[in-house]
Amino acid sequence: MARKTAPPGILRLPLFLLIFGIAALAMWVPAIHAVVLDDHPTSRSFFYSGIVGLMLVTFIGLSLSNRVPRYGMLGQLLSLLATFSVLPLFLAVPTHDALQNTSYLNAYFDMVSAITTTGADVFADPGRLPPSVHLWRAQVGWMGGLLMWIAASAVLAPLSLGGFEVTARGEPGRGTETPAHMQQGDPRRRLVIVTQTLVPIYVGLTMALWVLLMMTGEKSLIGLSHAMSVMATSGISAVGGLVNANSGLAGEMVIFLFMFFALSRLTFSTDTATSGHVRLDRDPEFRIGLILVIGVPLLLFLRHWLASFEVSASENLSQAFHSLWGGVFTVMSFLTTTGFESADWAAAQQWSGLGTPGLILLGLAVVGGGVATTAGGVKLLRVYALYLNGMREMERLVHPSSVSGEGAGNKRLQKNGAFVAWVFFMLFALTLALISTSLAALGSDFEQALVLAIAALSTTGPLIEVASETSISLALLAPSAKLVLCLAMVLGRLETLAIIALLTPNLWRN
Repeated sequence: MARKTAPPGILRLPLFLLIFGIAALAMWVPAIHAVVLDDHPTSRSFFYSGIVGLMLVTFIGLSLSNRVPRYGMLGQLLSLLATFSVLPLFLAVPTHDALQNTSYLNAYFDMVSAITTTGADVFADPGRLPPSVHLWRAQVGWMGGLLMWIAASAVLAPLSLGGFEVTARGEPGRGTETPAHMQQGDPRRRLVIVTQTLVPIYVGLTMALWVLLMMTGEKSLIGLSHAMSVMATSGISAVGGLVNANSGLAGEMVIFLFMFFALSRLTFSTDTATSGHVRLDRDPEFRIGLILVIGVPLLLFLRHWLASFEVSASENLSQAFHSLWGGVFTVMSFLTTTGFESADWAAAQQWSGLGTPGLILLGLAVVGGGVATTAGGVKLLRVYALYLNGMREMERLVHPSSVSGEGAGNKRLQKNGAFVAWVFFMLFALTLALISTSLAALGSDFEQALVLAIAALSTTGPLIEVASETSISLALLAPSAKLVLCLAMVLGRLETLAIIALLTPNLWRN
């Protein structure tokens, strides 16, 4: 029997240490950007922080050089938890030093929000931040999205977490259906293979979107930050959203097309799909996403169209089109938990005089996007499993002795997929109740606590500004409330089932 060899060189380091080193190197990007803009104080903040980070990685790596590494899937899952909770302590250092007028807790909150792709903006005024800090916030969110792309295939899928617990691959006895790179014995080698496959795709799509946005008239930095935010579904903007962007309707249409990558992983990769289930038109997540993106705006448009007869005697086709487009784009944005609001979203209220309830956006964010994408929420596949179970129960009411046949539409789900999806939904609801109660106890009223909890758990930070009647100022929250929201964002990104897996002693015995 051939003896397994450990990964060579730098790959022998723990995963969290590798991510730490990459984050330290990434700080030199805004440092160079600040030098080009002749903003030397900001450049020094990022450059020196990167040097300190690389020194820490080097010293710790040398101290571990003589140890034989032992890798396991749960160890990598623990590294993900540390990345979302501990790494922002380091990422916040250059932001805090560059601003000089904010607390370290605010900087830490902002970095947790960015790396979990939540995009909750604790700095209400975009003009308060230097351009290089805006670039850093978008870059951290972009790296967090890339991390989730890689972790979904290399870490979560083998552990049947992150939505894979309801799929056929998560069912006992289905291990032979995994792709070839999933069958490698060393989890670290699997991680390397997945990274080499997905990084060029992620970078290429981001660059393509950036170029298209600049072709529509957007400025370079704003276009890059929006491109990164769309691919990572973070909703981070250097100008306070698309309303203040220069790209206009053409830019929104380009962004709308790239949001489809958050509806289903099959739009960019088949690395987590079982054999025979790689057709996008048969993917239940993509089809449900299309139904919501088309159906919800049509219902909103019909509501406003009927109300427009009472406030306007003549029909305005141009205003009607802008109203419909604003609904389609905004629904797509919040379904994928990106959170960008269309510049035409307010056109419907001006057209008919009716407001659009923020509860609709809250519901879309809770549903979320596709499994193994950068989107948050409950995920479309779990919603599909609950839908199939509901249809089956209605069928049994009419025909109690009927036997359900396994059609072509639900082969992706395991036998008990609906039960597992219901367990997750209950855990999500309990977590939502706990976070809301904690925020209410710390000074928020009921509506604010509910909006904050849903925004954090679904990783849709812009909900805080658009879902409630009055915009919620994160800067005015108590420090303890900000820490609770940080915990909620980590839970929303990594999901409760993964945290439970880390707390289960039986899974650590091997």
